[in-house]
Amino acid sequence: MKPVYLDNNATTRTDPEAVAVMLPFFTEHYGNASSSHAFGAEVAGAVRNARRQLQGLLGAAHDHEVVFLSGGTEADNAAILSALEANPERNRIVTSAVEHPAILSCVSHLQQTRGVEVVMIGVDSDGRLDIDAYREALTPQTAIASIMWANNENGVLNPVEELANLAHEAGALFHTDAVQAAGKVPIDLSESAIDMLSLSGHKFHGPKGIGALFVRKGVKFRPMLRGGRQERGRRAGTENIPAIVGMGKAAEIALARLAEEQIRVRSLRNRLEKGILQQIDDCRVLGGALDRLPNTSNIAFDCLDSEAILHKLEQAGIAASSGSACASGSMEPSHVLRAMNVPVSLLQGAIRFSLSRENTGQDVDRVLAELPGIVSHLRSMSPLWRERHPEAEALPESLIANGGR
Repeated sequence: MKPVYLDNNATTRTDPEAVAVMLPFFTEHYGNASSSHAFGAEVAGAVRNARRQLQGLLGAAHDHEVVFLSGGTEADNAAILSALEANPERNRIVTSAVEHPAILSCVSHLQQTRGVEVVMIGVDSDGRLDIDAYREALTPQTAIASIMWANNENGVLNPVEELANLAHEAGALFHTDAVQAAGKVPIDLSESAIDMLSLSGHKFHGPKGIGALFVRKGVKFRPMLRGGRQERGRRAGTENIPAIVGMGKAAEIALARLAEEQIRVRSLRNRLEKGILQQIDDCRVLGGALDRLPNTSNIAFDCLDSEAILHKLEQAGIAASSGSACASGSMEPSHVLRAMNVPVSLLQGAIRFSLSRENTGQDVDRVLAELPGIVSHLRSMSPLWRERHPEAEALPESLIANGGR
């Protein structure tokens, strides 16, 4: 059977149209965009076009507000470090307990090495940010508040415009990690209060190793990398032209197909959730009570281990995940789910299904056909489950022999 890929929040397949426009920039249009001759001018024009394509996806007022760099992690770090350097009299960062490691690791390092004060805002059991605590944390010492637009594990959307306005009331900058939001929900920065926004090409069917940081016109910015004058002096280093061109094309396609992401993909996600909840007892959609990304579903299965579920799904040709790929390899439960105070019996059994515009109803049907048997099989071997459900009948030998399928 054709494999089913439901780990699109980790990365997406590069769109063939994006690949096609990239290829000539490896062998035919190979000039340096900073060179003054015809080879360079030709490539510089392609970069300008890609910048306009990103501008369109973001609804930015000016194309020069888009800075190309290596991805979401560099963009997040650059925003934080710039805010501190541009405002040396301010030494506080306000962020949330459920941010991506690109933010959390950065601010933790600054706290330990530079004595920066970091305030972590908590969330409730649905993943909703504590707005009152956020408001109170914004003081005249705050250099920047950084709150993600959409959570990468549960898909919960934050009210970033409200958060940006509150930050400005305290005289602070506001940055949002929109790596998961870009290309999935409408973004219009033309009249927004958001000062800086991060995105990564490979999350919306562009290539890996390329991203962008939106820096609003007039915002003081200090580069993290120093060297040449590329990107108007905001990011030194020869531009990764093929990747920039590919991300630009992916942004153009994502904008054109955004309505599909909002309607068709959400319908598939909802059908997947409904089918799982109908067929499998004692499971919960995490963050399901709130507005979420249309493609993301995090479902926790009581008394089970997520790695065991994922292993069985992979044997059935289905790829999903237990959370952020950037935190994989850690034996610790998800920091996002811990911040949501998910009960211990559910915490270990959370599976993230993240769809894209390339998924179909047949993909959902495959999961709904395979997953109930997998869960039943694993629970039949779980001492905790048997202890809690002594009335549960043993799984038929035929299913156990077939791995629960």
